[in-house]
Amino acid sequence: MNGNCKFLLDTNIIIALFGNDISIKSRLAHTDEVFISSTILGELYFGAHKSSKVKTNLARIEEFASCIAVLSCDIDTARISVRLREES
Repeated sequence: MNGNCKFLLDTNIIIALFGNDISIKSRLAHTDEVFISSTILGELYFGAHKSSKVKTNLARIEEFASCIAVLSCDIDTARISVRLREES
């Protein structure tokens, strides 16, 4: 790649990726870097604990998180994230 293709994934995209969505896998195959935020990781853990396949889903998340850059969030990020959720 040209060094410019980076993605910050959200929960819906990761769930689609876990569901073997071909279009998501294809798009990510052509990226240089992929990131998730620690907030999104928290959402995935929350969903896994509420699911009927807790152990399987937790293992999937652990494997995924070990292979990807997880970005931490600061106070400003948290504030902006709440405003964006309220607007959607």
